[in-house]
Amino acid sequence: MTPINENAPVKAKESIQIEASPEKVWQILSDINNWNKWNSDIQFAKINGELKAGTTFNWNSMGTKIMSTLHTVTPLHEIGWSGRTFGAFAIHNFKITAENGYTTVLIEESMEGFLMRLFRGYMQNTLENAINKWLTQIKEAAEMDAAN
Repeated sequence: MTPINENAPVKAKESIQIEASPEKVWQILSDINNWNKWNSDIQFAKINGELKAGTTFNWNSMGTKIMSTLHTVTPLHEIGWSGRTFGAFAIHNFKITAENGYTTVLIEESMEGFLMRLFRGYMQNTLENAINKWLTQIKEAAEMDAAN
């Protein structure tokens, strides 16, 4: 796993417990082409090849077009990518662990670049809100699917 930049001006780390199997969570998270079906911030996502490190994907999140490259794909455990947009560089990681009948999902992300330094407070708040929304929505999607 490529670590986030702990010295970046904007970074966040948060986790959630989900009442669904790691397999179900992985299935949802790793299906990049269908992120927009469960994450309301994502309008479009398309992987440009196989799900493996080095593969790029294009997506549109909160109105921003992003091209990212997968840096880590460890089925059922980790998926991570890095990407650039509008003078910002981000590293984003998901870690999946099974604990006491639950699946814990940890997200960590760092963002750096001119705009991140210039609008640090605003971007920090935006990132924290986005990460919490990702977690809430992956939980809802996995638990709803697990119940069916």
